[in-house]
Amino acid sequence: MQTKFDFKSLDDGRTVYVRRVATADLPLDVQEQAEGAEQLYAVHNADGERIALVTDRKMAFILARQNDLAPVAVH
Repeated sequence: MQTKFDFKSLDDGRTVYVRRVATADLPLDVQEQAEGAEQLYAVHNADGERIALVTDRKMAFILARQNDLAPVAVH
């Protein structure tokens, strides 16, 4: 099957991406609020804008789903 498919039509703007971030790579004011955590999990929209930071991966997915978003893991 060689039929092209436009996958952009599937994205209704609800997809968000969850990825682990090192606390040391975040701005100093965010690092201070991390209370010693070495890593956090960021939730990003399709444009790459970070919309949330949480302390664990499971919480990132729960947060997204509670806000009617469809989370996807980014490695």
